[in-house]
Amino acid sequence: MKYYLEFEKPIEELELKIEELKRISDRKDMDISSAVRKLEKKAKELRTEIFSNLTPWQKTLLARHSDRPYTLDYINLLAEGFMELHGDRRFSDDPAIVGGFAKVNGIKTIIIGHQKGRGTKERIYRNFGQPQPEGYRKALRLMRFAERFKKPIVTFIDTPGAYPGIGAEERGQSEAIATNLMEMSRIKTPIISVVIGEGGSGGALALGVADRVFMLEHSIYSVISPEGCAAILWKKNGEMDAEESSKAADAMKLTAAAALRLTAQDLLAFKIIDDIIPEPSGGAHRDPEAVAKKISETISKSIEELSSKTPGKLIEERYKRLRRIGSFEIES
Repeated sequence: MKYYLEFEKPIEELELKIEELKRISDRKDMDISSAVRKLEKKAKELRTEIFSNLTPWQKTLLARHSDRPYTLDYINLLAEGFMELHGDRRFSDDPAIVGGFAKVNGIKTIIIGHQKGRGTKERIYRNFGQPQPEGYRKALRLMRFAERFKKPIVTFIDTPGAYPGIGAEERGQSEAIATNLMEMSRIKTPIISVVIGEGGSGGALALGVADRVFMLEHSIYSVISPEGCAAILWKKNGEMDAEESSKAADAMKLTAAAALRLTAQDLLAFKIIDDIIPEPSGGAHRDPEAVAKKISETISKSIEELSSKTPGKLIEERYKRLRRIGSFEIES
């Protein structure tokens, strides 16, 4: 059963009507194909209209959509011969990060990515895609492996952020992320990162120091979630009942999402990412195969461009790329 977000309700109504008409025609041997085609055309036009005018908050909800393809979905669609590797060789294996050998369009790579999990049981097992220190150390172990054997690295970013639990902090969460940032900046092999859903804070950045960074059209990438930003910056004034409080919280999330400039379009304008990978109307979950094909083509093209560079040149350009991010003005 499809899950529809609140702003997709008009689309849901039309698609339910189409399904009902199809069921009726199957049972009663009626030819209502003309009516179905008209409704399908109307639904397509409505999807195009709605999804071409999404607000930053609506894009945030879409990036978190429960039907959206995750790392393992894309690996199954675009990679061949995936062999998963486990463990950080220090503490344990972290299911929130998956990685291993795979071929993308015949190119041998190491693929690493966040995995949120589908369904309650798997989401708990994957810790809702929130890695712990051993996850980042596993990722770095695989990156060093790729460097040793001169294989390109592909990372898929999709996490609300690193796990903030006491155990994770005791085992060095911030140190693990910081080490990844440092080591990725000087790894002597091409690194391509793709934000496929939610890129949250340092938990995402720990897989995002790359030569090329791409985002799916309806993904997000930000230093903090809109909810977290709103909770820190704005306080409720006075006493409010439950309904007023809920409305105020919703308004603050919308304001925070817009202020954070977290959409792929914003980040491309700021030159933080290199390009946007388009999604079908309605989001990546509407046609995962088509999106996987576009990701595969983008990865192959990037590897081809980067493979001609020497390790020293790669590191130099990666450093310059990072230094170009952001701007400032000096007041006289």
